[in-house]
Amino acid sequence: MKKEFSHLDSSGKANMVDVGDKTITSRLARAQALVWLPDEIMVHFDGKELETKKGGVFQTAILAGIMGAKKTSELIPLCHPLGLDNCKVEINMKGNNELLITTEAKVTAKTGVEMEALTAATVAALTVYDMCKAMSHDIIIREIKLLSKTGGKSDFSRV
Repeated sequence: MKKEFSHLDSSGKANMVDVGDKTITSRLARAQALVWLPDEIMVHFDGKELETKKGGVFQTAILAGIMGAKKTSELIPLCHPLGLDNCKVEINMKGNNELLITTEAKVTAKTGVEMEALTAATVAALTVYDMCKAMSHDIIIREIKLLSKTGGKSDFSRV
C-alpha cells in the first residue's frame, strides 16, 4: 500500500488533517535531543547543574521545553492546538560532554503529541545553546528524534 502525505490535499496543496471523526484516546509521545558541550563550558558543571550568569541552564531549558510543547501549534502551521495533559523534560549527562534531553508529552485527544514531544526537546536544546553560547559556539545539537508514540492508529517505538 502506497503511503500518502497526510498534510497535502488531492491537488498537492497544504491541508490541515481533519480529525473530526477520530476517537478520543490517551496518547503519549517521547522524544530526545543530544547536545555536545565543549570543555570550556563543562568546567562550570557542578555535577547537577550548569550555572551561568544567566542562571541555571538545565532548569531554564526544562521550563523552555515545556513552554515550547504548549506552543507547538503556533510554531508548526498544520499542527492542531492541544491542551496537554502533561509534559516532562529531563536533562542528564551522557558521557563527559554530552547532554541527553528526553521529553514526554501526554494528551487525551483525537490526534497525537509527537510534534509536542519533539518541539519540547528542540526548544530545550536551543535554550542550552542560547545560555552557553557566550562561552563557546562549538556547541553541537544533534539527534533530535521521536523515541516512541502510543495511543493512535499506529504505535511506534525506537527503543
